[in-house]
Amino acid sequence: MKIHTNNAPAAIGPYSQAITHQNLIFTSGQIPLNPETGEIVGDTITEQTEQVLKNLGEVLKEGNSSFENAIKCTCFLTDMRDFAAFNEVYTKYFTSDPARSCIAVKTLPRNVLVEVECVAHIN
Repeated sequence: MKIHTNNAPAAIGPYSQAITHQNLIFTSGQIPLNPETGEIVGDTITEQTEQVLKNLGEVLKEGNSSFENAIKCTCFLTDMRDFAAFNEVYTKYFTSDPARSCIAVKTLPRNVLVEVECVAHIN
């Protein structure tokens, strides 16, 4: 089943915010966009990560899940020098320490600094 919430940015391509299958939710990557305006929030990795995780939380909530139910996250950073600052924000949201990959990439959509996707168990 496709998941959609107006509390997170609409998909900017041919994909869904998330898909559920059986008892799992697979989110698409979230970037730091304001869901109301579509504008990028923040200039720093800290500010952008906060917005990314707020958006991700709204998608998980709409799919009857939460950060506590996260099984696996994939994180994309444009600069690994931001790794420590990213982790400071990330650990405030993902307190259950799900499995994770963090990958350095050349660029992300709209030239943002961070993108995060997640697989989680549905409540």
